[in-house]
Amino acid sequence: MSCSHGLVNSYISSTGGFPRLFNPRTGRLLVRFDNSRRVSACLNINVEASTFTNSTKFGFGESKEVMASEASVLVGTYARVPIVLLSGKGCKLYDVEGREYLDMTSGIAVNALGHGDQDWVNAVTEQANILTHVSNVFYSVPQVELAKRLVECSFADRIFFSNSGTEANEAAIKFARKFQRFSQPDGKQPATEFISFTNCFHGRTMGALALTSKEHYRSPFEPVMPGVTFLEYGNIQAAKEAIQRGKTAAVFVEPIQGEGGICSATKEFLQSLRDACDDAGALLVFDEVQCGLGRTGYLWAHEIYGVFPDIMTLAKPLAGGLPIGAVLMTEKVASAINYGDHGSTFAGSPLVCKAALSVLDKITKPGFLASVSKKGQYLKEFLVQKLGGNKHVKEVRGIGLIIGIELDVSASPLVDACRNSGLLILTAGKGNVVRLVPPLIISEQELEVGADILSKCLALLDEN
Repeated sequence: MSCSHGLVNSYISSTGGFPRLFNPRTGRLLVRFDNSRRVSACLNINVEASTFTNSTKFGFGESKEVMASEASVLVGTYARVPIVLLSGKGCKLYDVEGREYLDMTSGIAVNALGHGDQDWVNAVTEQANILTHVSNVFYSVPQVELAKRLVECSFADRIFFSNSGTEANEAAIKFARKFQRFSQPDGKQPATEFISFTNCFHGRTMGALALTSKEHYRSPFEPVMPGVTFLEYGNIQAAKEAIQRGKTAAVFVEPIQGEGGICSATKEFLQSLRDACDDAGALLVFDEVQCGLGRTGYLWAHEIYGVFPDIMTLAKPLAGGLPIGAVLMTEKVASAINYGDHGSTFAGSPLVCKAALSVLDKITKPGFLASVSKKGQYLKEFLVQKLGGNKHVKEVRGIGLIIGIELDVSASPLVDACRNSGLLILTAGKGNVVRLVPPLIISEQELEVGADILSKCLALLDEN
């Protein structure tokens, strides 16, 4: 069968088959839904043989063997999906059997440049041959260079590096507490409490967990850090009343909630938080771990609103797949921090910072962010066109390439069906939102492929 350039041209038959079996020689794909209907498709792709690595070299055979081994040696903290990924290139991933998947998860909004970006690979390889790790006992050039770049392209005056988003938020908690103590030299009791919002997610360490609203994350580990008040996201009046001088150390808010269901703040809401924090002497912290660094089509999500924080936390896409977090802050906040107040052995290593510099180089190139905005708008319009008539679709929302599709039922059956059809997507919200956070380099053709698979798989929601 033939197919148009770069697009899925599929048909449904009643015969069985393997779930999206990929033949790297012919470029032919076979996909299969859970209900045994088969979709046959072809893509115009060129994959070098080196993309595929035989898993037997690692001591494993097929996926089932890997999954069985994992169950016997790792702590069961992850409800993994039943595929074992082995390699990737661009926006495509391949499992150990050679099946191909269009990746619209980006490792949960991490792989902004996709998989195996050559400039990123070159930067990491070059730095690995020079210097990988020295600890923060010593200075290193890539760390200073990255800090300078982040200062130059943001509101911030100072940077602190960590290893993840939750660590960045943990550091921000400590810095906010220290700032309040520093601001009360006369011995008065400093403000120590925090405000966060419904449907937020700030991490899983004990401090960041205390700021995370979903009770099922917190309840197994209580008591967590006390002194956190959760307010309704977007409720201006409630925030004005709750933010109080001598009580509120900081307000943590995501300009766009990712885990919470791709919910965007309004300018009025964020400005009201800025004004209330200024009046109360509290710090305003923007968590841009998921929505920052180009995901919205702006370098920083808060630029959309023209409201600026005292502290901003970053992580996911910053080093293109290597572990990094960052806390950006004003000089006012940084002046309260002294030697020994916080630290990390691995944070800001030469290797990771060099990788992050290569990511910044690409994302800040003229035209890159505009292309993200253009593709995001195209995807939203295409999704509305393809999915808008389905009775289960309540809303398609988002900015840039962070898109949510809200359903009136659980999104899990749709996610499973899409995976079996070669498309990787995520859930969000209360499990009823499909979250699309593809690599920022994704093409419009690939977006059409993803939307086409979503459209076909939506029919399965009725059957479930």
